[in-house]
Amino acid sequence: MASLNVGNLGEYLREQRRQAQLSLRQLADAAGVSNPYLSQIERGLRKPSADILQQLAKALRISAETLYVQAGILDERDRDEVETRAVILGDPSINERQKQVLLQIYDSFRKENAAEAEPAEPAEPAEPSGGDDAMHPTN
Repeated sequence: MASLNVGNLGEYLREQRRQAQLSLRQLADAAGVSNPYLSQIERGLRKPSADILQQLAKALRISAETLYVQAGILDERDRDEVETRAVILGDPSINERQKQVLLQIYDSFRKENAAEAEPAEPAEPAEPSGGDDAMHPTN
């Protein structure tokens, strides 16, 4: 696991807060944390827990995983998936239900592709059918 990079997390949070057009106080209230605590996180003086990051993500309407990557909690290899999820969750032109449906479809494609990437077991030979009646139906 990567080391906690609090400075970059704080900068990232500040940028996300500004993009959401929220004041420090508004975000603190929405996330249920104190204004001074949020200020310390943004300045890189505090290391927030995963729970606090989740509350902040919800208030910012971004994925918690995005913040986990920024904080070094989530492995960098998962970044592409996290960024895709963040883009979907951050899109203001679709509603929450549509976002969840898109994420479900995305997950199903990833699972399908992961299954296809696994080495396939050799297929068992088909049992003889006793003739080729299936190929030539009777009249």
